[in-house]
Amino acid sequence: MNPLATACRRFDPPTLSRRSLLSSAACGFGSLALSDLARAGSGQGFHHAPRAKRVIFLFMHGGPSQVDTFDYKPELQKRGGERLPFAPAKNLDPAATSQAKLMASPWEFRRHGESGLWGSTLFPEVSRHLDDICVIRSMESKGQSHGQAVCMLHTGTDNFVRPSVGSWVSYGLGSDTKDLPGFVSISPSASHGGPRNYGSAFLPAAHQATTIGRNGKLGEGAGFSFLDAGTNAAVQRRKVDFLQQINRAYLEKTGHDPVEGMIRSMEMAFRMQAAAPPVVDIESEPGHIKELYGIGTEKTDNYGRQCLLARRFAEAGVRYIQVSTPNVWDQHGNLKGGHEKNAAAVDRPIAGLLADLKQRGMLEDTLVVWGGEFGRTPIAQGTGRDHNPQGFTMWLAGGGVKGGLAWGETDEFGYFAVRDKVHMHDLHATMLHLLGIDHTRLTYRYAGRDFRLTDVYGDVVKGIFA
Repeated sequence: MNPLATACRRFDPPTLSRRSLLSSAACGFGSLALSDLARAGSGQGFHHAPRAKRVIFLFMHGGPSQVDTFDYKPELQKRGGERLPFAPAKNLDPAATSQAKLMASPWEFRRHGESGLWGSTLFPEVSRHLDDICVIRSMESKGQSHGQAVCMLHTGTDNFVRPSVGSWVSYGLGSDTKDLPGFVSISPSASHGGPRNYGSAFLPAAHQATTIGRNGKLGEGAGFSFLDAGTNAAVQRRKVDFLQQINRAYLEKTGHDPVEGMIRSMEMAFRMQAAAPPVVDIESEPGHIKELYGIGTEKTDNYGRQCLLARRFAEAGVRYIQVSTPNVWDQHGNLKGGHEKNAAAVDRPIAGLLADLKQRGMLEDTLVVWGGEFGRTPIAQGTGRDHNPQGFTMWLAGGGVKGGLAWGETDEFGYFAVRDKVHMHDLHATMLHLLGIDHTRLTYRYAGRDFRLTDVYGDVVKGIFA
């Protein structure tokens, strides 16, 4: 029996589908329109002139403390140990909020560069680049718990399964190269949403991230899983062609949207067999570049490899690169020891990434975004700090953003955003705008309504543009 007929018979699709209906109606013009939309799903195009070509998002999973990194609060330093002079936000730990004692930062803050922006001794290497960085000190988000806030950061919602930011960028602009995906997630976390944080949800499957490494780890020789690069190309082509025959037969009978994305994904996977191995081969980099990222030094080797790989993907044409740490920044206790260890692992690699992008002329059209799902409270929780989505810090560099700028403020203790507030929806709208996308126009019709990354919210923060 014909193997294609046997394979397709298992699906038992409905007899009348959207695709068959469109093919038969109006002399087939509906089918032509659907085909055009399917092609458009690999890149909708720009709404206005872009300032950035790509995004590298450095995700500090767990929530680094803003008052110990880039939001200097002299009043907090003076009044450590005193009671908070106003009511704290609703917190996960009632015992901590009932005591509500201020905790001064254990690190020294200094001004840096011509801009004089403040940076703590936790990040001495990154602080040297503050003239290229816009520090947003007035971030707000939704969700006191990691699960809510992480999903808000990555998908724009705290409680529904929605496409991730990278998937929206891939859907809107596609990849800048036909041989690599538009969205790559390096060492994504397995917790607090897991695949949801780089998934495409109801967008076509081709826009989900292709992952490399896992849970914040990227060892030597890491590569894409199931990349069958050693098999004869002709044999691979025959395998793909057979699978695509099955998929197209099913698609013609059902018009099932995810299959369209699957077809594109398999074609991409085939092209990656040849294109991906040279890109992920960071051992081919000269020694001084690897040293710049801290590769070869025990504490910085892992994240250094991730950051260098991010630069290589950016250089190769990937639109959105997500680089993650494990959930290590969640210092409810031992703030000093935990934050020092975490910062030491990422400070040099991030500074190396910024320096490398700049010397290659890539920083001006690469938007680098740094931050966690929320910040930490200025009040103590034992020897640590609790979650704080009410006011925290993220920073952006390159990609049309003004360097040496501090945007917004928190109160005198660093608890609540009080001036020029930037909600997570606003950050997403701003990132899309810098890529040439109007966040109100990048929509996808699903379940009877048009969805977008920012839902019905979001204002572009144009004040941070260069």
